[in-house]
Amino acid sequence: MAVEIERKFLVIGDEYRVWPGSLYEQGYLSIDPDRTVRVRIAGDRGFLTVKGKTSGTTRAEFEYETPLEDARQMLLLCEWPLIQKKRFRVPLAGYVWEIDEFQGPNQGLVLAEIELQTEADVFKTPDWIGREVTHDPRFYNSNLVRRPFQSWPPDDLLACE
Repeated sequence: MAVEIERKFLVIGDEYRVWPGSLYEQGYLSIDPDRTVRVRIAGDRGFLTVKGKTSGTTRAEFEYETPLEDARQMLLLCEWPLIQKKRFRVPLAGYVWEIDEFQGPNQGLVLAEIELQTEADVFKTPDWIGREVTHDPRFYNSNLVRRPFQSWPPDDLLACE
């Protein structure tokens, strides 16, 4: 079984911008907490991803490349708004940090994710990494569809500082 072990953090600096970014557009055919089905266009490539329920920082993940035009058509079937973001991939100390600068209704939110081999992996966080939000469901991409960042009340926005 394919497994994803991931931790997520707020970003508090912009030093990651020295690396090139790619535009992503993604939507969800299912945002059930027990299973999500995501359609993504990353640059000029399409993907269909199925993810299981998260346990700790681990969940099942199956990702398949799809023809670009199929991905475009599947995005029309997804819940709206779509997630739009610019992703930066930053190699650091044997890991790759993925930094997402959200656009559209989630503009202003910047998150960093790191994929691990085991939940016990130890890694160094760069200076531009802020508070961990791995277990805060507000920051799940699938939840940002139903409750975009720009619609959060001021008390929720304080959680991002």
